[in-house]
Amino acid sequence: MEKKKVIVGMSGGVDSSVAAYLLKEQGYDVIGVTMQIWQDEDVQTQEENSGCCGLRAVDDARRVAADIGIPYYVMNFKKEFKQYVMDDFAEEYLLGHTPNPCIRCNRYVKWEALLNRAVALGADYIATGHYAQVVQLENGRYTLKAAPSSKDQTYALYNLTQEQLSRTLMPVGCYTKDEIRGIAQKIGLNVASKPDSQDICFVTDGKYHEFLEDYTGKKVPCGNFVDKDGRILGQHQGITHYTVGQRKGLGLSAGHPVFVTEIRPQTNEVVIGENSDVFGRGLIAHSLNFMAIQKPSGPVRVLAKVRYAHKGDWCTVTLTGEDAAECIFDEPVRAITPGQAVVFYDGDVVVGGGVIEKSIP
Repeated sequence: MEKKKVIVGMSGGVDSSVAAYLLKEQGYDVIGVTMQIWQDEDVQTQEENSGCCGLRAVDDARRVAADIGIPYYVMNFKKEFKQYVMDDFAEEYLLGHTPNPCIRCNRYVKWEALLNRAVALGADYIATGHYAQVVQLENGRYTLKAAPSSKDQTYALYNLTQEQLSRTLMPVGCYTKDEIRGIAQKIGLNVASKPDSQDICFVTDGKYHEFLEDYTGKKVPCGNFVDKDGRILGQHQGITHYTVGQRKGLGLSAGHPVFVTEIRPQTNEVVIGENSDVFGRGLIAHSLNFMAIQKPSGPVRVLAKVRYAHKGDWCTVTLTGEDAAECIFDEPVRAITPGQAVVFYDGDVVVGGGVIEKSIP
């Protein structure tokens, strides 16, 4: 019987490296691929990029592929990454939103673009080192089950399609991070103790406003800090410096902690309020994607996460249009941020999710 061919996206980190090893041990015909996405052709800049797709990642991934005995290639995905991730990131920030570029990258680059390339090469599956598990439910639909790890990454994968899930393997999803590092050490991989990448790969210093000005060529203007009644409290440095819920770095002397509660790009205002003003009783979401079900026929009860580190809160989700939903929480939730994802869970299974359009006070 011919082996099933799988292309593994190798980032040079321990997770994808062990994923490739596990799949080979399971009898798959494994090919390792690193996705070249960097836009800067300056070699020094590339070498300093220690993120998931820089030159160091290529060196580490190539060495791992040689160690475990699989073919390895670097594929160019710069065009797709710029179009679907970087352009969207810049556009969303200028609209006063706080986007999650990793979610966009997963959906359109690490899955859609890579899967298209893999199918053209005759592969049956693609695989990654994400901490999540692909499962098929009794209703025939594919969805994701949370990993038994504090590193669970289902939040960032909620918008994968049924076709993508049906062609995806996630071999590390049933392990903890410590177990994966243990496997890497046991088989002698040089990346066994390599630290996890933390930053957005194209903004490695965390200075989003500087990246945005360089990338767009637009100087983001200063404007007013205002309270909810419109009274001017001071001047801000540009809306791209701020996000909902932010307390530090505001430069305001209020005599007590104050927080960003809203960003208004139309008037170039950043609204400041008390901690209680940061909580919302619900949200409106768009760009919906459902996994466990095709589409809700009525209100559904789910546990919803409004950011990666959010433990989740119970809410009722009701469709309000073809591609819009209202989520009303049982208890107010802090810092519901436009541009971030809201992801719905039934236990440890992903029901679906969408992009937060606005908070409901």
